[in-house]
Amino acid sequence: MTSTPLSAPLSGARRRLGSSAGTKSRPAPPSPGRIFVRRILRSRTNVVCLAFLGLLGVIAVAAPWIAPYDPAYQKLASAFLPLFSDGHILGTDQLGRDTLSRLIYATQISLVAPLIAVGFAAATGLPLGLLAGYLGGKFDWITGRIADALIALPALVLALAIIAIFGPGLVNAMLAVGAASAPRLFRVVRGSTINVREETYIEASKVVGCSTPRTVLMHVLPNVRSPLLVQITLMLSLALLAEAGLSFLGLGVQPPTASWGSMLRSAFDNRFQSPWMVVPPGLAIMLTILSLNMLGDGIRDAVGQERRKS
Repeated sequence: MTSTPLSAPLSGARRRLGSSAGTKSRPAPPSPGRIFVRRILRSRTNVVCLAFLGLLGVIAVAAPWIAPYDPAYQKLASAFLPLFSDGHILGTDQLGRDTLSRLIYATQISLVAPLIAVGFAAATGLPLGLLAGYLGGKFDWITGRIADALIALPALVLALAIIAIFGPGLVNAMLAVGAASAPRLFRVVRGSTINVREETYIEASKVVGCSTPRTVLMHVLPNVRSPLLVQITLMLSLALLAEAGLSFLGLGVQPPTASWGSMLRSAFDNRFQSPWMVVPPGLAIMLTILSLNMLGDGIRDAVGQERRKS
């Protein structure tokens, strides 16, 4: 009788253990969200835009500590001071208020106002767009016709009508802007949802018995996030521009609260006494909108790379 050597099975067991250990030690692949963020951060333009927007956020939060003066403090004897005069780096306005302090405090309004508008638009347009694209039928037809009717109206005219009903003010103005922007967000989300609902994993979720809310939230919404992010970024810039325009007309932020739009109005009214007053708020609005638009372009390019690779 011949005996089988024990080294062969032992070596085979070692190889199996080594391969399983090597498999366990492999790092997990990055998530799609992390890959998407890496694509965005790969561009220097996107990084600069994010850094500028982050700087604005820090300025808005730290405004009470970094502003050199009270933005509402008036000193008529120091009206229309030029740059770097009497401790005022950016001069003063027609009431002697420090321009730099008002510009810093206005950053709070200019960041909060678009969030209110886009938040209201997302709260109304996002769920309706998801349900209309996923369910279809009469619900899709009814909500689609309502959105078409609202889109046919100029956004500024619709916002002015809503403000005329509820009165001027920051919250009312931004809710009006959000109501005017919601139909466009609805159309984007609806179109993306229609493309997603025919995918195999959606059919599989129906087969295993997932409810409609769970399917929409867990499977449809994550797969429409890319065009949704692009649209939200563009809506933020439009909402900022709308807030500045409404405040310029006196329908947004009310005095003595500072906003970039109201500062532009004061500069326009006193353009002959102090032409420089228009530069700080105008430059702040231009750079912020430019950063949001370029960031939106970067997100769109990242979405395009994701679709090409998929």
